[in-house]
Amino acid sequence: MTGLLDHVARRADGSAYAMSEHAGRIVLVVNTASQCIFAPQFTGLQSLHETYGPRGLSVLAFPCNQFRQQEPRDDGEIQGFCTARYRTTFPVLAKVEVEGAGAHPLFKDLTAALPGLAGPRIRWNFTKFLIDRTGRPVRRFAPFTPPMLLRGAIEKLL
Repeated sequence: MTGLLDHVARRADGSAYAMSEHAGRIVLVVNTASQCIFAPQFTGLQSLHETYGPRGLSVLAFPCNQFRQQEPRDDGEIQGFCTARYRTTFPVLAKVEVEGAGAHPLFKDLTAALPGLAGPRIRWNFTKFLIDRTGRPVRRFAPFTPPMLLRGAIEKLL
């Protein structure tokens, strides 16, 4: 398994986004979809970013269109939507696959380290992974878990 800091993703503009930018920080990785019933969680994720960002938390959103095609927008449209509708200021990266053979290596590693009730799979949008300052995945949260309920786990890592 590769550490979080060894992975590279893409920004919405297609440029490389090195996870090493978050060295020494706690990271919350979330697979998102703007047309999902859980999309209002963007507000809670933004609140976590504002509250804990200055203390060492990075929130990273990875849009995904694998679950009932609830993210049909292109990367630029996703950025605009999240900024306009939810006032997000944390990174909303380019769309990825999080499940199956085409899954981004980051999500393959996260699900291997933190399998859910269905094993090492992601079953829906807004699955959340909390990663400690060393890049080690420490906790997984179900899609229906509101971001505010992550506060205790985040505070323990700060």
